[in-house]
Amino acid sequence: MSGWSFLLSRRWAGYLALTIVFALVSSGLGVWQFARRAEALTEISKIDANYDASPVPLADALPDLDSFAETQKWLPVTVTGTYLVEDQLLVRNRPLNINPGFEVLTPLRQDDGTVFVVNRGWLPTGQNQDAPDAVPEPPVGQVTVVARLKAGEPTLTGRTASGDQIATINLDDVAERLDAPTYTGAYGLLDTEDPPAAERPTAVVRPIRDEGPHLSYALQWFVFALLGFLGLGWAARQEFRTVNIDDPAERERAKTRARREAAKPRGDGEIEDALLDGTHSPL
Repeated sequence: MSGWSFLLSRRWAGYLALTIVFALVSSGLGVWQFARRAEALTEISKIDANYDASPVPLADALPDLDSFAETQKWLPVTVTGTYLVEDQLLVRNRPLNINPGFEVLTPLRQDDGTVFVVNRGWLPTGQNQDAPDAVPEPPVGQVTVVARLKAGEPTLTGRTASGDQIATINLDDVAERLDAPTYTGAYGLLDTEDPPAAERPTAVVRPIRDEGPHLSYALQWFVFALLGFLGLGWAARQEFRTVNIDDPAERERAKTRARREAAKPRGDGEIEDALLDGTHSPL
């Protein structure tokens, strides 16, 4: 077998198949990273469009109890009503800066009887029990709240809670507990209260505008796919030289490569190695 005919062997067909599979997997991961970046950019666009917008009345933003569009995430709304402190709930497993804690959900009943769920903020887990040491009281009587909209959460299999604690902010489940017409499309992350409470849970901070490293990861995966074919080409070239070692033209090319290698400038380390090889012989 001479020339490039070895490429037609089953062995090299296998190498080519493995390289194609590697390239497809790498390209698929690159496309996935592009999709992740697109999701991150969509979230950033919601922050830019809504977070600092002027508050709008709740009824205008959510005309129906189950109304909500993802494009409304972080949109500030105003709602006036009375907090239902007796129906307050604690959401379990809510870490903040690696500290375990809870989020406080306090329903707000409007004059028309409808209820809007307000997330008043975060509290750390207590020192001696699996609950906050104390929950700050909300304002008494009528209060006007500015809150940012956020979609409810799904029920998570395997997560349970009891009493006034819940595992996730599933608004349908909350509505069943309240037994009142409740907004189930979205709840609100508290921004301000008027009149303000004497003390409130830790407020939700502004989300970070960060698209993450997805673009660089995507490009890396596509480079890996290309490197697979380059590596295959390099391996084919090396085998060509081995298979055709007796070919006069290939021998001449090998001599040319050896002369070029010898003509390359050498560093101090290489010169020292050459001297040692020349002055020390094996015993």
